[in-house]
Amino acid sequence: MPDFNLATMSLADLRDLQKSVAKAISTFENRQKAEAREKVEMLAKDLGFTLAELAGLGEPKRKWSPSTKTFRHPENPTLTWSGRGRKPGWFAAHVDAGKDPDVLLG
Repeated sequence: MPDFNLATMSLADLRDLQKSVAKAISTFENRQKAEAREKVEMLAKDLGFTLAELAGLGEPKRKWSPSTKTFRHPENPTLTWSGRGRKPGWFAAHVDAGKDPDVLLG
């Protein structure tokens, strides 16, 4: 490694050195990551898997199934509620009044 006397270097030289060191570190880290990824992929392949399978990247995320119920407002059928989430006020008022919620099924 070259021996630098930082105290005698100009500000411009120090900044150039700083940029060169940052670039060298980044390049080194990228090479290390690529080598590690290659080793892990080879190990996974030897075991009969892909890296994506082992990391869980290939599995689809869980989605909600479509709601089978749709409740409609008794006076305004454009207002609906799927039965999921917070109950709308008109639905809660209907149920609080002692009425059957199945009447609102649309």
